[in-house]
Amino acid sequence: MAHLNISVATDKLRLAKPFRISGYVFEAFDVIVVTLDDGRHRGRGEAGGVYYLGDDVPHMLAALDGASAAIAAGPTREQLRSILPPGGARNAVDCALWELEAARAGVPVWQLAGKAAPKPLRTTFTLGADEPETMAQTARSHTQARSIKIKLTGDLDLDLARVAAVRAVRPDAWLGVDGNQGFVAGQLDALIAGLLAQDVGLLEQPLARGREADLQGLRSPIPLAGDESILSLGDVAASVGRYDVVNIKLDKCGGLTEGLLMAREARRLGLGVMVGNMGGSSLGMGPGFVLGQECDIVDLDGPIFLANDRQPGVEYVDGKIWAGPEVWGGA
Repeated sequence: MAHLNISVATDKLRLAKPFRISGYVFEAFDVIVVTLDDGRHRGRGEAGGVYYLGDDVPHMLAALDGASAAIAAGPTREQLRSILPPGGARNAVDCALWELEAARAGVPVWQLAGKAAPKPLRTTFTLGADEPETMAQTARSHTQARSIKIKLTGDLDLDLARVAAVRAVRPDAWLGVDGNQGFVAGQLDALIAGLLAQDVGLLEQPLARGREADLQGLRSPIPLAGDESILSLGDVAASVGRYDVVNIKLDKCGGLTEGLLMAREARRLGLGVMVGNMGGSSLGMGPGFVLGQECDIVDLDGPIFLANDRQPGVEYVDGKIWAGPEVWGGA
């Protein structure tokens, strides 16, 4: 591969309003954008890192600086997995390499990856944790949403009231909930029973990373998804018997290359596959949209929270996301 010129920019993607989850309130997403060009073609990748691992913009910039010579040498995407560890820095470079390779080949990324032509994907629309009435009002306003994900905080009674309030105004929608590590094992029986009463279809990451053994042998009638517990390919096998679904986020695992490997391994082990996001613009959702074509659950709603998205941007119509090749990954 030819020598590559590397450009790294930082950006603050401001949210239209604060967004609350267990333990955090977000007012903006700080991201990096890596651009690689060989003098004729270019590729781009956006990454926000992983906030709960300290993988922030300064950390990503330092990682890129340390690997700049190896990246400029034009590695393959597989070689990149040995140059940078999983995380935001590798995600940005990996996605830039995909788009660069697609431009060189004159085909979109989905074709380069050997996939069928993409189709719009039903995505969740996420509700940040708030007062039950406020969350219900927001859920009611998301008229096009067919799937809704509710952020919980670990306050069992309040969380169940939140879910009940949303269900009352959206009896038609598929509901999933995200604990974001906020609960402890002793709460699980009551949590699951309360969620089952509201016809909730997914319980994501109820316990803290490191407490996965507490889920061993738990027979939940609601599928359990692992997020913070499953960062990259090496975590997938250990999820069997503890989680039913693997939530793949490209910022966690280090890019579309590893994300596709994780999806393949999860399927081999009989696990469901979900694609999520750490927040970001349409540029950041494009690679996830490619991965989402083979996922059971899609959570690619990051741009809807932004005060201003990049253009061209993804489209949300009738509860589905469409990220055409003009957004990312085109020839």
